[in-house]
Amino acid sequence: MRRLRQLAQRTPPGRERYIDLLRALAITMVVLGHWGVTVIGYDNGRPAGHSALGDLRWAWPLTWVAQVMPVFFLVGGYANAASLAARRRRGGSAAGWLVDRSARLVRPTTVLLLVLAAGAGIATLRGADPAQVRTVVWFATIPLWFLVAYVAVVALTPPMYALHRRFGLAVPTALVVLVALGDLGRLLGPAALADGNYLFGWLAVHQVGFAWYDTARADTHPADATGAGESAGPAADADATRARTRGLLRRRLPLSRRAGVLLLGGGLAALVLLTVAGPYPVAMLHVPGERLDNAAPPSVALMAAAVAQLGLILLLRRPAGRRLRRSGPWQAVLAVNAVVLTLFLWHLTAAVLLVGLLDALGVLPTPPVGSAAWWAWRVPWLLALAAVLAVLVAVFGPVEARTRRPAATGPAGAGGRRLRAGLAVAGYAGVLVGLLLNSLAPKAAPEPLGLPAPALVAYLAGAGLLRLLRSGPAGRRRPG
Repeated sequence: MRRLRQLAQRTPPGRERYIDLLRALAITMVVLGHWGVTVIGYDNGRPAGHSALGDLRWAWPLTWVAQVMPVFFLVGGYANAASLAARRRRGGSAAGWLVDRSARLVRPTTVLLLVLAAGAGIATLRGADPAQVRTVVWFATIPLWFLVAYVAVVALTPPMYALHRRFGLAVPTALVVLVALGDLGRLLGPAALADGNYLFGWLAVHQVGFAWYDTARADTHPADATGAGESAGPAADADATRARTRGLLRRRLPLSRRAGVLLLGGGLAALVLLTVAGPYPVAMLHVPGERLDNAAPPSVALMAAAVAQLGLILLLRRPAGRRLRRSGPWQAVLAVNAVVLTLFLWHLTAAVLLVGLLDALGVLPTPPVGSAAWWAWRVPWLLALAAVLAVLVAVFGPVEARTRRPAATGPAGAGGRRLRAGLAVAGYAGVLVGLLLNSLAPKAAPEPLGLPAPALVAYLAGAGLLRLLRSGPAGRRRPG
């Protein structure tokens, strides 16, 4: 508590605390949503889980709010733009930023994968069926589907932010057009055209986060945002300032309540047209048996939901900002954000452990979905899962909370910068390939370690390379 109070007291006055709140809320809602919608039953005598949404059609419109991954990518865009811009103002490079940014993402993920692989290996040595071991690990690593996309947009932040500085909101608009073309492939064929939506959709939302940052920066540092202050004569200064101001207006995101009302209304109207009158499912989460999945890959309907969510976010921004000026609420937000990725990565492992324990004790409830017993079980189920997750966070949370980000270092020559950039890209590529191979592997394939060996090797090679870059001479912290 003392450390939280100190962190709260040291918070810079200009920090957009609402961004931190949105990140904490988004991950908390993902965790509670996954837990709450999970149905536990038995398949061939073994515990199995699936989504209850197929049996709860009335709840589908609720997913327009409950599908909060767009919020996380929006917040990520703001945070990544802010940290990259700050690094460059200090004279740092994009490669150095990528290396340092990887620490908070890669270290907690590495711990998860190593622990799961070790546990799976022990289970296999003790005679467990490797196919069943894989199924359990597959379920525990479902969160890595999201992490594949997020690591990709982080790796692309330097070039995409450069595009944003040049073309502004035209970039997410173009990306949404690409999402629409991918949807045409899903509707009319070939379906493979939609594969790019896994990247285009989340990049579009991430770019809007860039615009939010530019707006906030312009409001607090107008001269810095327009680039004014470099003297080349009065006339030249005036022309340059006008040009930069026009560019800034293209990049700005209106943050007023009026803009919030328009975005919320427009997004909801588009959602109704696309889902009720159009070909898209009403649910923004996966529903077994539906022709399309709005989230995998992201669809135009999900983009409309993101617009509506952005409108709601803007409407709540000022009242939430006032509450976050109080010490108590802000400390709570800081506490969640200190271990936010740990919460996300381990929340389904907590479900696996609880189900395994209750099954071993012979007291695992499996009431029918929607029954009175099923609804009554929701509260103790969530409380028990929260207790298990609290233990996991206590054990593994310090890995994330104590991650230290090195300070920017000066350039080491053009050759050194190019080499560092190339190695950083290679590290991210290894991590992405490893995560993607695991997510694409069948959930019942016999895997003694629970994870495909190529996936584990590729991931650890990429993570190890990034770790070496962080600990090398260019990544060490300067004294003081």
